[in-house]
Amino acid sequence: MTPVTSATASPQPPIAAAAAAASEPAIGKEFNSFIKLLIAQMRNQDPLAPIDSTQFVQQLATFSSLEQQVNSNTQLGSIASMMGNLTGIMAGQVLGQTVSLQSSWLPYSGQPVQFSADLPEGTTRSVLSIRDQGGQTVWTETLLPGTPVHSWDGRSTAGGQAPAGELYEFSIDTYSLDGQYTGSIAPRVTG
Repeated sequence: MTPVTSATASPQPPIAAAAAAASEPAIGKEFNSFIKLLIAQMRNQDPLAPIDSTQFVQQLATFSSLEQQVNSNTQLGSIASMMGNLTGIMAGQVLGQTVSLQSSWLPYSGQPVQFSADLPEGTTRSVLSIRDQGGQTVWTETLLPGTPVHSWDGRSTAGGQAPAGELYEFSIDTYSLDGQYTGSIAPRVTG
Protein backbone atom coordinates (compact mmCIF):
# COMPACT_ATOMS: atom_id res chain seq x y z
CA MET A 1 0.00 0.00 0.00
CA THR A 2 1.33 3.41 -0.86
CA PRO A 3 1.67 6.19 1.75
CA VAL A 4 -1.26 8.52 2.37
CA THR A 5 -0.69 12.19 1.54
CA SER A 6 -2.96 14.69 3.29
CA ALA A 7 -4.22 18.05 1.97
CA THR A 8 -7.03 20.51 2.64
CA ALA A 9 -8.90 22.04 -0.32
CA SER A 10 -10.53 25.43 -0.43
CA PRO A 11 -14.05 25.66 -1.89
CA GLN A 12 -13.14 28.60 -3.92
CA PRO A 13 -13.29 28.38 -7.71
CA PRO A 14 -9.93 28.70 -9.67
CA ILE A 15 -8.91 31.97 -11.32
CA ALA A 16 -9.78 32.17 -15.00
CA ALA A 17 -6.40 32.88 -16.56
CA ALA A 18 -7.95 33.17 -20.00
CA ALA A 19 -10.15 36.06 -18.85
CA ALA A 20 -7.15 37.89 -17.41
CA ALA A 21 -5.17 37.38 -20.61
CA ALA A 22 -8.09 38.59 -22.74
CA SER A 23 -8.40 41.86 -20.77
CA GLU A 24 -4.67 42.70 -20.95
CA PRO A 25 -4.55 43.82 -24.61
CA ALA A 26 -7.52 46.18 -24.05
CA ILE A 27 -5.71 47.83 -21.12
CA GLY A 28 -2.52 48.15 -23.18
CA LYS A 29 -4.46 49.83 -26.01
CA GLU A 30 -6.07 52.30 -23.60
CA PHE A 31 -2.66 53.01 -22.06
CA ASN A 32 -1.12 53.75 -25.48
CA SER A 33 -4.11 55.88 -26.50
CA PHE A 34 -3.78 57.92 -23.30
CA ILE A 35 -0.08 58.59 -23.95
CA LYS A 36 -0.77 59.63 -27.56
CA LEU A 37 -3.59 61.93 -26.44
CA LEU A 38 -1.41 63.55 -23.75
CA ILE A 39 1.48 64.13 -26.20
CA ALA A 40 -0.87 65.54 -28.85
CA GLN A 41 -2.39 67.88 -26.27
CA MET A 42 1.05 69.17 -25.24
CA ARG A 43 2.20 69.65 -28.88
CA ASN A 44 -0.95 71.47 -29.94
CA GLN A 45 -1.51 73.71 -26.95
CA ASP A 46 -1.76 77.46 -27.46
CA PRO A 47 1.60 79.04 -26.42
CA LEU A 48 -0.27 82.13 -25.16
CA ALA A 49 -2.70 80.05 -23.07
CA PRO A 50 -0.88 76.86 -21.97
CA ILE A 51 -2.56 74.03 -20.09
CA ASP A 52 -3.45 74.81 -16.49
CA SER A 53 -0.70 73.29 -14.32
CA THR A 54 -3.25 71.71 -11.95
CA GLN A 55 -5.02 70.03 -14.84
CA PHE A 56 -1.70 68.83 -16.27
CA VAL A 57 -0.65 67.36 -12.89
CA GLN A 58 -4.01 65.54 -12.67
CA GLN A 59 -3.45 64.07 -16.13
CA LEU A 60 0.06 62.93 -15.16
CA ALA A 61 -1.31 61.37 -11.98
CA THR A 62 -3.92 59.53 -14.08
CA PHE A 63 -1.13 58.40 -16.42
CA SER A 64 0.91 57.13 -13.45
CA SER A 65 -2.09 55.30 -11.97
CA LEU A 66 -2.88 53.66 -15.31
CA GLU A 67 0.75 52.59 -15.71
CA GLN A 68 0.71 50.99 -12.23
CA GLN A 69 -2.52 49.13 -13.05
CA VAL A 70 -1.03 47.73 -16.26
CA ASN A 71 2.09 46.62 -14.36
CA SER A 72 -0.06 45.05 -11.61
CA ASN A 73 -2.10 43.11 -14.17
CA THR A 74 1.08 41.84 -15.81
CA GLN A 75 2.48 40.73 -12.44
CA LEU A 76 -0.81 39.05 -11.45
CA GLY A 77 -0.79 37.18 -14.75
CA SER A 78 2.74 35.96 -14.01
CA ILE A 79 1.77 34.88 -10.50
CA ALA A 80 -1.31 32.99 -11.80
CA SER A 81 0.87 31.23 -14.37
CA MET A 82 3.43 30.23 -11.73
CA MET A 83 0.67 28.92 -9.44
CA GLY A 84 -0.75 26.86 -12.31
CA ASN A 85 2.69 25.38 -12.96
CA LEU A 86 3.18 24.65 -9.25
CA THR A 87 -0.19 22.88 -9.07
CA GLY A 88 0.83 20.69 -12.01
CA ILE A 89 4.14 19.81 -10.35
CA MET A 90 2.45 18.98 -7.04
CA ALA A 91 -0.19 16.85 -8.78
CA GLY A 92 2.55 14.92 -10.58
CA GLN A 93 4.16 14.03 -7.24
CA VAL A 94 1.06 12.20 -5.97
CA LEU A 95 0.44 10.06 -9.08
CA GLY A 96 0.15 6.42 -8.07
CA GLN A 97 -0.17 7.24 -4.37
CA THR A 98 -3.15 7.16 -2.06
CA VAL A 99 -4.23 10.73 -1.31
CA SER A 100 -6.47 11.90 1.52
CA LEU A 101 -8.17 15.24 0.96
CA GLN A 102 -10.44 17.18 3.31
CA SER A 103 -12.94 19.25 1.33
CA SER A 104 -16.51 20.51 1.63
CA TRP A 105 -17.05 20.20 -2.15
CA LEU A 106 -17.02 16.72 -3.66
CA PRO A 107 -17.84 15.60 -7.20
CA TYR A 108 -20.49 12.95 -7.81
CA SER A 109 -19.82 10.91 -10.96
CA GLY A 110 -22.67 8.40 -10.62
CA GLN A 111 -20.51 6.08 -8.50
CA PRO A 112 -20.77 6.03 -4.67
CA VAL A 113 -18.69 8.72 -2.93
CA GLN A 114 -16.59 7.21 -0.12
CA PHE A 115 -15.57 9.52 2.73
CA SER A 116 -14.54 9.51 6.38
CA ALA A 117 -14.95 12.09 9.13
CA ASP A 118 -12.36 13.30 11.62
CA LEU A 119 -14.87 13.83 14.44
CA PRO A 120 -13.89 16.04 17.39
CA GLU A 121 -13.39 14.44 20.80
CA GLY A 122 -16.69 13.96 22.64
CA THR A 123 -18.88 13.69 19.53
CA THR A 124 -21.73 11.25 20.07
CA ARG A 125 -23.88 12.06 17.04
CA SER A 126 -23.02 13.39 13.59
CA VAL A 127 -25.39 14.40 10.79
CA LEU A 128 -24.36 14.55 7.13
CA SER A 129 -25.98 17.22 4.94
CA ILE A 130 -25.39 17.32 1.18
CA ARG A 131 -26.38 20.40 -0.86
CA ASP A 132 -26.28 21.06 -4.58
CA GLN A 133 -24.53 24.10 -6.08
CA GLY A 134 -27.73 26.12 -5.67
CA GLY A 135 -27.72 25.49 -1.90
CA GLN A 136 -30.70 23.11 -1.93
CA THR A 137 -30.43 20.14 0.44
CA VAL A 138 -30.17 16.92 -1.56
CA TRP A 139 -29.60 14.39 1.23
CA THR A 140 -29.46 14.31 5.05
CA GLU A 141 -28.36 11.29 7.07
CA THR A 142 -27.30 10.52 10.64
CA LEU A 143 -23.93 8.78 10.40
CA LEU A 144 -23.39 5.60 12.38
CA PRO A 145 -20.92 6.17 15.22
CA GLY A 146 -17.69 4.18 15.04
CA THR A 147 -17.94 3.62 11.28
CA PRO A 148 -14.56 4.51 9.71
CA VAL A 149 -15.81 4.96 6.13
CA HIS A 150 -19.16 6.31 5.01
CA SER A 151 -20.72 6.32 1.54
CA TRP A 152 -23.28 8.35 -0.43
CA ASP A 153 -24.68 6.66 -3.52
CA GLY A 154 -26.40 9.71 -4.99
CA ARG A 155 -29.74 9.15 -3.27
CA SER A 156 -31.91 12.22 -2.94
CA THR A 157 -34.28 13.09 -0.11
CA ALA A 158 -36.96 13.56 -2.78
CA GLY A 159 -36.65 9.85 -3.63
CA GLY A 160 -34.66 10.04 -6.88
CA GLN A 161 -31.00 10.16 -7.83
CA ALA A 162 -28.92 13.32 -7.67
CA PRO A 163 -27.58 14.38 -11.09
CA ALA A 164 -24.10 12.98 -11.80
CA GLY A 165 -21.27 15.18 -13.04
CA GLU A 166 -21.88 17.96 -10.52
CA LEU A 167 -20.20 19.21 -7.36
CA TYR A 168 -22.01 18.80 -4.05
CA GLU A 169 -21.31 20.49 -0.72
CA PHE A 170 -20.88 18.02 2.14
CA SER A 171 -21.01 19.14 5.76
CA ILE A 172 -21.09 17.07 8.91
CA ASP A 173 -22.72 18.66 11.96
CA THR A 174 -21.44 17.25 15.24
CA TYR A 175 -23.23 16.99 18.60
CA SER A 176 -22.05 16.14 22.12
CA LEU A 177 -23.56 13.61 24.55
CA ASP A 178 -26.02 16.19 25.93
CA GLY A 179 -27.23 17.02 22.39
CA GLN A 180 -25.36 20.33 22.14
CA TYR A 181 -24.25 21.35 18.63
CA THR A 182 -20.42 21.41 18.66
CA GLY A 183 -19.65 22.48 15.09
CA SER A 184 -19.49 21.48 11.46
CA ILE A 185 -16.65 19.70 9.70
CA ALA A 186 -15.80 18.75 6.11
CA PRO A 187 -15.43 15.06 5.18
CA ARG A 188 -12.13 13.45 4.20
CA VAL A 189 -12.02 11.63 0.85
CA THR A 190 -9.32 9.06 0.15
CA GLY A 191 -8.47 7.94 -3.34
